[in-house]
Amino acid sequence: MYCQMLEKGCSLTMYATTATAAVQARSVNLSAGNTRILRDCSVTIPQRGLTSIVGPSGAGKTSLLYCLSGLDQPDTGQILVGQTDIYSLRSEARAKFLRENVGFIFQQYNLIPYLTVEENITLPSTMAHRKMDHGFLTHTMETFGLLEKRKTRASLLSGGEQQRVALCRSIVLSPAVIFADEPTGALDSRNSALVLQSLGDLASQGATIVMVTHDVDAAALADRVVFMHDGTVTNISSNQISPNEISSVLRGEWGSTTEQRGSAKP
Repeated sequence: MYCQMLEKGCSLTMYATTATAAVQARSVNLSAGNTRILRDCSVTIPQRGLTSIVGPSGAGKTSLLYCLSGLDQPDTGQILVGQTDIYSLRSEARAKFLRENVGFIFQQYNLIPYLTVEENITLPSTMAHRKMDHGFLTHTMETFGLLEKRKTRASLLSGGEQQRVALCRSIVLSPAVIFADEPTGALDSRNSALVLQSLGDLASQGATIVMVTHDVDAAALADRVVFMHDGTVTNISSNQISPNEISSVLRGEWGSTTEQRGSAKP
């Protein structure tokens, strides 16, 4: 499915020819009052595939994701999406850039309850004043098992169905990067598996996905894993690793599967 987006000349194709990384954080710092949330965070997310960000509660995972995606501006440092320093853009230009190049899946779905499935999915294209390819829309809803629900209000859907609507909404403008904040955190095991399979399928078809998760089994599905502790990136795996290996790194047992970053240890 995502291959069809690439053929349509979407943003991801542009990034594939102009940059080696999909997203970069360079020496990012973020505070809330006197509390430091992110400490000199640097990470490079390569193009295509699924990257998981893991760490203990309070490690700064969601804060980093929000900074990477343009939802929260850091105090210092740079965030590059493709080759664009997003926080150097004026607010209107940044909003336009993010709308066209970034998709976001929230843990709590963030659907508009009185709109239908189809209206929620097409909302980004409506706001961007872009004509919707209805053939692609139908194919997308069918792929995610939502076609028969297209005229159903979001408030009448199950949690799993709502998250699949949110997933469809995140890809409708064929973004360069899709960010997901605990996309299975509010779901049962069956719906979690469906959402993770959908994300994995998108990644295998060429999408770039960055996912925060506390679930080591979900993280192990990723092509690479970024480890965080106390507001900084501590380790990065260069390939897919097992749940046991992820748990070992989280316990501070560094292995050959990851590259240690700096001196911070959980």
